[in-house]
Amino acid sequence: MADLDAVLEQLKQERKRAEAELRQLGKVIAQLSKVRSSSPSSGSGKGMKRQLSAAARERIAAAQRTRWAKVRAQSKKSS
Repeated sequence: MADLDAVLEQLKQERKRAEAELRQLGKVIAQLSKVRSSSPSSGSGKGMKRQLSAAARERIAAAQRTRWAKVRAQSKKSS
């Protein structure tokens, strides 16, 4: 029975150690989550916004105006 008690005690100690390690991992994960959510530039894809130059925005706007002009021209022809 002494061997069984020793094994049981060793298992309890191992469980305490594992629980402490899990708590520590939880803290690390929480800290990393805070850092990740506060800095959108670090990551691949999500949270990142592209910065367009003024010239690029103007080209896009001009192309969109051209598309809308074609749509309006089509609707006037069909009316």
